[in-house]
Amino acid sequence: MVMPGEDTDLNELRSEFRQKKKELANFRSKLNSINRDKETIYRELRSFRDKYKSRKDKINSLKKERDQLTKKVKEFKGQREKFNKAVKEKAGKKKEVDKKKQELFDKADFKGDPSKLKRQIEGMETKLETEVMAFSKEQELRKQIKDLKSQVKELEKLGNVWKEINSASTDFSEMRKKAEEKHKNVQESAEQSQEKHEMINKLYEEIKKFRTEEQPLAEKYSKLRTEYETLKKEVDELQARVTVLSKLFKDEEEKSFKTKVKEKTAEVREKMKKGKKLSTEDILAFQATKD
Repeated sequence: MVMPGEDTDLNELRSEFRQKKKELANFRSKLNSINRDKETIYRELRSFRDKYKSRKDKINSLKKERDQLTKKVKEFKGQREKFNKAVKEKAGKKKEVDKKKQELFDKADFKGDPSKLKRQIEGMETKLETEVMAFSKEQELRKQIKDLKSQVKELEKLGNVWKEINSASTDFSEMRKKAEEKHKNVQESAEQSQEKHEMINKLYEEIKKFRTEEQPLAEKYSKLRTEYETLKKEVDELQARVTVLSKLFKDEEEKSFKTKVKEKTAEVREKMKKGKKLSTEDILAFQATKD
């Protein structure tokens, strides 16, 4: 049986139990609300992280492409330098051959193309054979033919010089063309490398913007997480107290029930002694005691 004064303590505990359960329900509602807000912000932060990753992956890819282009620029510059050097050498050779040609022509005291002179000679010989002319004119024409043949012989001696001239000119043109091609390669690769570099800078600017936008969200998330953890601790403490009180009431109810059964059993035994009729409730109480 509950002793005098115990009812008051029990009532106070029951009042506390009801209050704690009410507080627990309110705290859990607030905790769930904070958690929803926290998860919403977390998803936004994760979205920023996905953006960072995609930009960072793109930057790494562009850096590799830029570095490859920079390497090509270096290679093309080396090749261009090689061809420019060859162009200078060929230009020097061409100048030497041109000078040699001029010296030979000046020395021979004539200028002309051997094939052109041969055609001229053939025309003059045909004229001698087919036309009637004065003896003096014929002698003059024959002298001209002799002089021209002499020039042809001298010019034929210069055949190697002509070949050298043509070779030098061809070599010079080819080297200059190759040098120009490599210069074009350098410019194109350098432009492409610069484009990649500008794209990288643009992506870094985007990341910088994302970080600025992310900062207040990260701070809010941190604050909500602190609130959540603090409130969760209070909820756990309340839950622990409610559990203790609930067990206490359950034990008290069991104790009260056993006491009542014991009292009822004594009452039934007394009836049995006196030969009184037992009710269904009396019988159940008696059986409960036996169990």
